[in-house]
Amino acid sequence: KLHSDLDKGVGTVKYTLSGDGAGTVFTIDETTGDIHAIRSLDREEKPFYTLRAQAVDVDTKKPLEPESEFIIKVQDINDNEPKFLDGPYVASVPEMSPVGAYVLQVKATDADDPTYGNSARVVYSILQGQPYFSIDPKTGVIRTALPNMDREVKEQYQVLIQAKDMGGQLGGLAGTTTVNITLTDVNDNPPRFPKSIFHLKVPETSHVGSAIGRIRAVDPDFGKNAEIEYNIVPGDGGNLFDITTDEYTQEGVIKLKKPLDFETKKAYTFKVEASNLHLDHRFHSVGPFKDTATVKINVLDMDEPPVFSKPMYTMEVYEDTPVGTIIGAVTAQDLDAGSSSVRYFMDWKNDVDSYFTIDATEGTIATNELLDRESTAQYNFSIIASKVSNPLLTSKVNVIINVLDVNEFPPEISVPYETSVCENAKPGQVIQTITAIDKDLSPAGQRFSFKLSSEASNKPNFTVHDYRNNTAGIETRRNGYSRRQQELYFLPVVIEDSSYPVQSSTNTLTIRVCRCDSDGTIQSCNVEAIFLPVGLSTGALIAILLCIVILLVIVVLYVALRRQKKKDTLMTSKEDIRDNVIHYDDEGGGEEDTQAFDIGALRNPKVIEDNKIRRDIKPDTLRFTRHRPPAEDNTDIRDFINQRLQENDVDPSAPPYDSLATYAYEGNGSVAESLSSIDSLTTEADQDYDYLSDWGPRFKILADMFGEESYNPDKVT
Repeated sequence: KLHSDLDKGVGTVKYTLSGDGAGTVFTIDETTGDIHAIRSLDREEKPFYTLRAQAVDVDTKKPLEPESEFIIKVQDINDNEPKFLDGPYVASVPEMSPVGAYVLQVKATDADDPTYGNSARVVYSILQGQPYFSIDPKTGVIRTALPNMDREVKEQYQVLIQAKDMGGQLGGLAGTTTVNITLTDVNDNPPRFPKSIFHLKVPETSHVGSAIGRIRAVDPDFGKNAEIEYNIVPGDGGNLFDITTDEYTQEGVIKLKKPLDFETKKAYTFKVEASNLHLDHRFHSVGPFKDTATVKINVLDMDEPPVFSKPMYTMEVYEDTPVGTIIGAVTAQDLDAGSSSVRYFMDWKNDVDSYFTIDATEGTIATNELLDRESTAQYNFSIIASKVSNPLLTSKVNVIINVLDVNEFPPEISVPYETSVCENAKPGQVIQTITAIDKDLSPAGQRFSFKLSSEASNKPNFTVHDYRNNTAGIETRRNGYSRRQQELYFLPVVIEDSSYPVQSSTNTLTIRVCRCDSDGTIQSCNVEAIFLPVGLSTGALIAILLCIVILLVIVVLYVALRRQKKKDTLMTSKEDIRDNVIHYDDEGGGEEDTQAFDIGALRNPKVIEDNKIRRDIKPDTLRFTRHRPPAEDNTDIRDFINQRLQENDVDPSAPPYDSLATYAYEGNGSVAESLSSIDSLTTEADQDYDYLSDWGPRFKILADMFGEESYNPDKVT
């Protein structure tokens, strides 16, 4: 209610209301100033309103007093029940937990004013779920109320929780929620076999490693707490079987470790133990977490193939054994109750199997061809045995036949040796180690002996030392060898084997004598080196070579000086030696005659007249005092010399002047035999030409020319 002191109650004052909720929530009586709520108020929606009021003159409309502000507060009543905003709840707790084990805390919210009265004071209680769980009325914490709750008995619990305001008093509002509680598993139960004896039937033909049966122990626990490990307790028959755990079904899978045989043993009995892998120490006092059961296995008789008496057969036979000779036998037997007969045949795979045959009834193996150990030392093939009553049931066995050697071949030296001995070798020095081979057997299976042949035993050059390990050494017996006397020695060595009959061969070693240094290192084994001085040092050989080189240089210088001197004489002489031309019908004197006359005089005169003067000779020296016609029967000489002159004229490397350097023609029937320069001496030393007088009148002029002590061109005609 609003009232102004200026209001005398005569209706001259008018009250106005403005602000939060004016006209919509609240209204005012303009005459009396009473404020009324025109609709229901909700504190939880708006707890207070701020309004402004003013008194106004009815006539003038002017405020009589300043505007005043006031607040209308909504007083709370208990009109909201508690609510579980997070419900429904899901919780879990391990089974076998003790009393008071924490499970979950729930919380309810009341929208009423907690500062006014008890409208917002909430109290919790369990409406459903007792006596298994309890709840704290103030905090809402849920705990276990019974000990040893077993998941295997009951796993799921649904608890109904109530929250009531007004402190739980009568008339308070309440809200509820559901809590689903699950007991989680712990390993509190050992595995148990549902029965104490398991019976299995297994065919004797079961393969090793195959599964022959399954057994299972029951564990009411869950997950890893229910994982079971199976083991065979050592005892009767346990070594033939093995057991593993199927990780999906937790069953024990029994597998075969060794083959079964009904005829040998018809039944096996052993025990199997089942135990948990993951134990909980809190429950050790309950007892051992394992169980034991007995497994009995009955072996079923099956129709089986024959069984060989051995897993493999090895036989031996000598090479060259006659065809049809029995070398051994295989045996197979039907172990079934019917005991059927057995037939044998070879498993043909290649041509090697044709060397042997087998008797189908007896199983004896015989040769079918002649055997040669040097060609094939071992044969490997298979024999198949089948039952007469059921030919489809077969078994196979390998047969190895070793061909024994008959000593046919003599031993011989393994490789061709290149043996050498130093000239300065000492007696007893080993110059070569030799080995032998035998085509019959490898050296590992033979014993070889080495010795000299009887004809070489008496010679004092070399000997053979047998080391008795299939090797021998060649030793010297002399103090030094000379290549000048003998370069090669041939040593016959006799090699014998140890087989029967004994075979031997004579092998000849070639020993070459070589020059070696003081350390025994070979320096030369060539034939050309035999004539070198023996015992000369390297320094002495170098000195000899230097002397030879110096002598050669002196000879070359001397020859060069002589040639230079003669060249100067020819160029300065007014009467050139080429003017001294001798015409005769006999064969020429070779290269040496070029110093006495110009061989160009033998040319055809017509050719000489036609030839132009060469620029490299003096013109006045080409005049001849007289000419003689050439012999008619020496046309071959003319043609030959013209050809050679033509070659020298066009050859820039030919010597100057029209002199013929060399020619190799000789006539027939000469008393002086060959005048070719091939046999001429290489030096220009004075020679004895007196023998020219003995050749007859044809060579008189030549004898006079070369017989004079001094050369005089005026005497030449």
